[in-house]
Amino acid sequence: MPLPSVLEFAHLLLAGHLNEGGRALDATAGNGYDTRFLAQQVGEGGLVWAFDIQREALDNTAGRLEASGLSHRVRLIADSHVRLTDYINETLDAAVFNFGYLPGGDKNITTRGKDSVTALQAAAGLLRAGGLIAAVVYSGHPAGKEEAQAVASWAQSLPQSDFQVLHYGFTNQKNHPPFLLAVEKRTRHQPKEPLL
Repeated sequence: MPLPSVLEFAHLLLAGHLNEGGRALDATAGNGYDTRFLAQQVGEGGLVWAFDIQREALDNTAGRLEASGLSHRVRLIADSHVRLTDYINETLDAAVFNFGYLPGGDKNITTRGKDSVTALQAAAGLLRAGGLIAAVVYSGHPAGKEEAQAVASWAQSLPQSDFQVLHYGFTNQKNHPPFLLAVEKRTRHQPKEPLL
């Protein structure tokens, strides 16, 4: 089996943390692929909150959900993910952040490091024990380098007693390939890593 891409690996991890009735966040709805994936995973009793500041992104996401018969599982929110706690007061099983700009949209409208860290911190505060944040980070555009540094620094600063952080990416690809930061909230009695 070939190594999964960053996005494929993010979805594999998210699927392992979501079940029927789950609660999930897509902090950057974009064209709706992640939102649709989350809506499929949470089942009929589940709920997904999907944020984007661009009307085009929310329209694209709404169309994708409608075509898949999943609209009733998702709340589309036309606001910044910085304010996610204004809309969500439930515990999350999983969250996905796919940073950067809207594919096919205006490349001048991008996520920004400071706001991204604020939103990640808020999402981490809403995670249940054992819950997961999958953050896909792109450093190959002008705002991306600063954002990648800010997000990576945030993840590295998380206390090991409360979170596990995995960094997944391909180191020999050209043109600043994206990388994944998977942040899992520890359970109180999580076993230590076995010695090999």
